[in-house]
Amino acid sequence: MDETVNLGCGGLVYRMQARMSAWLFPPRCLVCAEPGIAGRDICGACSAALPCLEASCRRCALPLAVADDEHLCGVCRQRSSPLNEVRAAFIYAAPVDDLLRRFKFHQDLAAGRLLAGLMQARLADAERPPVLVPVPLHASRLRQRGYDQALELARPLSRVLEVPLWRGLRRIRATAPQSELDAAARRRNLRSAFAAHAPVPAHVVLVDDVMTTGATLQAAALALRRAGAARVDAWVCARVP
Repeated sequence: MDETVNLGCGGLVYRMQARMSAWLFPPRCLVCAEPGIAGRDICGACSAALPCLEASCRRCALPLAVADDEHLCGVCRQRSSPLNEVRAAFIYAAPVDDLLRRFKFHQDLAAGRLLAGLMQARLADAERPPVLVPVPLHASRLRQRGYDQALELARPLSRVLEVPLWRGLRRIRATAPQSELDAAARRRNLRSAFAAHAPVPAHVVLVDDVMTTGATLQAAALALRRAGAARVDAWVCARVP
């Protein structure tokens, strides 16, 4: 079964729909309610205040005060990881943190669309992978929430960047919410939680909303590597410092 979903062919229709929607419903800032700019639901002042992540560890996206030639934090210098590279668009701070909470826990899909657009702009210079892989929810959590926040971020990225989605990664075990656990418990909680259907593309990029300790992304990356991926990167909206 082919798990790849190519959305590039619908790019023209999607752009036409977006233009019509912008004409009928002018953008309004989701942070302060002022008129939006550049066709997005964010104003100039709030856009300028976004906590963009600049210098960061290339393997875990932890913010670095000064980036050296290796671009690695102290932990990643000493510990291996199934992730080759992690890119985060923002630091988990205002106003991005509030937008992410609204999107993830309060069914604010407009906030998700805004965050996906902001991610695309911040990751414009990233190397294009063969596929994007949204980090999936377990079926029970998906039924409870009604949507998968990683998939809602990955879909518009797939359309704009013309990189197909690969849906062969599954969360096969229900786990406790990561937000309630410390770092060690998070790693135990995610053990054997994911499985990937072979064949897996040689290079994949995981897409998720927030990276805290990296336990979720690392568990997903391990499953992809066991199924044959040679390189696994990750793009996230925000990194908790």
